[in-house]
Amino acid sequence: MKVLGIGGSPRKGSTTEKLVQEVLAGVEGCQTEFVSLAGRAIGACTACLGCVETNVCVQKDDMASLRASIVDADAYVIGGANYFGNLNGLAHCFMERWYQFRHQEGKSVAGKIGVAVGVGGGDPKPAVKAVRNFLKYNQIECIGDVTAQGPACCFTCGHGETCKVGAIHMFFGPDTKITEEITPSLAKQPDVLSAARHLGKDLGNRLRQFAAGT
Repeated sequence: MKVLGIGGSPRKGSTTEKLVQEVLAGVEGCQTEFVSLAGRAIGACTACLGCVETNVCVQKDDMASLRASIVDADAYVIGGANYFGNLNGLAHCFMERWYQFRHQEGKSVAGKIGVAVGVGGGDPKPAVKAVRNFLKYNQIECIGDVTAQGPACCFTCGHGETCKVGAIHMFFGPDTKITEEITPSLAKQPDVLSAARHLGKDLGNRLRQFAAGT
């Protein structure tokens, strides 16, 4: 049995990636694979209907190289980040392209199980809600979700302390200095790390039960 983890943030080494990997780390007795979408060229679905007959997307970008891993997996851990109150664009484009699996009652992903992961500089709930809805739409049972706070880009852009419309000013107030103490990290969220590992364990247990026919 195989679990595929997808880090949907465009930032390599992001909190989103790390939290997906924490869930995978809790999986026991199953093969796991982690894929980062950072740096990959994955466009939105263009509704061209080129996938109708074969259930294979005809767009020529990096999504094609991920198709086999998606189809071969028995479960998914999909993570995304909150950008302006919505799921970040790269993760959303990746999910849109699953349209290729739906034609003619396609069963490449339907009936499998998954976990939703959401991260936000402020509120991670919009991201995790979008992933949960996506799993449901594709007839994938979401057995749980986990959310965490991550550092907004304003922490590292170089202007975070002076920008009046940035996250530092918004979350902490004017004249705030960026310090290690106020910078979010998973290491400061032990309850989140524990929840992620437990979700991974639950995911592995469900897959082993399915394999055993129980």
